[in-house]
Amino acid sequence: MRKVCKLLIFCAARVLANYTRWCILKRKANLTSQQKFRLRDLLCYNLQTVRAYLLKEDFQRFWDYNSPTWAGLYLDFWIQQTMRSRIDPMKKFAKTLRAHRELILNYFKAKKQFSSGLVEGLNNKVKVTMRKSYGFRTFRITELALYHALGQIARAGTNP
Repeated sequence: MRKVCKLLIFCAARVLANYTRWCILKRKANLTSQQKFRLRDLLCYNLQTVRAYLLKEDFQRFWDYNSPTWAGLYLDFWIQQTMRSRIDPMKKFAKTLRAHRELILNYFKAKKQFSSGLVEGLNNKVKVTMRKSYGFRTFRITELALYHALGQIARAGTNP
């Protein structure tokens, strides 16, 4: 997705003046009135940047679905449109989505109740602690540092 953003920024910089990249990268709801006018002017051009922006905005609709069936149909449609767009970074992103389609649709099967944010936060905390504990002589000390950093999390198999 970062390559897509770079492509969007690079093409927009060629055609329009400065400050238009934020019009492309921001969501429509978060644009200021001046940015809305600049975006409207940008959308008049038939650029690869504009096509990538429109695909990005279309993909945001995917998250509005509640049914895994309809979400899957929309995802397949969006991937098909993106593969025809001839924008290589977007095509790469679409291939990634196609490869992980079932895992993405699990979000809808769980009725949008579960988020991986907690797990990602714990993984980040573990990585930071492991980086800080570089040079400890034994794994046991590293293990204690992890227990200390993660708080009062009980060890597996023990009673709290």
